[in-house]
Amino acid sequence: MNNILDKFPRKQIVHAPTPLEHMPNLSKHFGDYNLYVKRDDCTGLGMGGNKARQLEFYFGEALAQGCDTILITGAVQSNYMRMAAAFARKCGMDCHLQLEDRVPDKPAEYHNSGNVTLYKVYGATLHHYPDGEDEEGADRQLKEIADSLVNRGKKPYIIPLTLSEKPKGALGYVAAAFELDQQFKEQNLNPAAMIVASGSSYTHTGLLTGLRLVDNQVPVIGACVRRDAVQQKARVHQCAQYLCNNLLDTNGDLKTLIDDADVLVEDFCLDGGYGKITDQTKNAIQLLAHNEGLLSDPVYSGKAFACAFGLIEQGRFQQGDDIVIIHTGGTPALFAYNSIF
Repeated sequence: MNNILDKFPRKQIVHAPTPLEHMPNLSKHFGDYNLYVKRDDCTGLGMGGNKARQLEFYFGEALAQGCDTILITGAVQSNYMRMAAAFARKCGMDCHLQLEDRVPDKPAEYHNSGNVTLYKVYGATLHHYPDGEDEEGADRQLKEIADSLVNRGKKPYIIPLTLSEKPKGALGYVAAAFELDQQFKEQNLNPAAMIVASGSSYTHTGLLTGLRLVDNQVPVIGACVRRDAVQQKARVHQCAQYLCNNLLDTNGDLKTLIDDADVLVEDFCLDGGYGKITDQTKNAIQLLAHNEGLLSDPVYSGKAFACAFGLIEQGRFQQGDDIVIIHTGGTPALFAYNSIF
């Protein structure tokens, strides 16, 4: 099944397979459950994270087209932009990052530490976009920046934010799903659920699609980090439609692979919106650190762990179940939330 991805240009850089580790202390903390973490904070680029898998396909296409500059947009504390800057430097390319103000009323530490520090270390050119909820506008401004670069003799490549373009980033998690399916077999696991942060939905959709392609029916639960459950479910459906029909050539029949019951999202850890954190997520981050020595960020992975712990406390799983949580990295963002801890 891996050869389904062979037709796409790809610049492989991820340290794969990333570990799938048992968390014995947390398992004991919650009782008779078997908690596992997929360590995609260990992907090996720019302090790690899930975006490395997605970027392999964008950079593969950019290099195949002879591009010399990458443009990408995201939140001020964007793990995606941090890793894009690292990837660009690895490939000898320039990088332009557009910072969207998605989390208003944050202190100076939010705007000057964490991932922002690393953008500067990588020497990326920074731009700003004031509206954090205008994806189409953010992409339009990226195109304007790209046009100005073309006029200066550069050949830029845009990594889009909206789903109006083919979501090539989701291919990275189709590959990760194949990897996980093999690890489940090697470790004799039959997970009752897999929990992953769901924002752009590329990681969530890629995992779900990839698992179904190999006939693995493990439920994939998306922990909402930006939109409520209704909006996020629609987002995952839309991304899956693009992925299956426009990229993976499933002959337009998405329902043969993914049906409505497959798209599972939970928003009880949304914490008031993107980049905002309440005691529920803060406690989950500290519980993970105190029991397993693992760090997670407040924006993505922290909410995935909070969602998993909340589902256990709600009685959504049975004693003895194997439960897998995807650690998508993002650790540098912790430093931008110093005052909370």
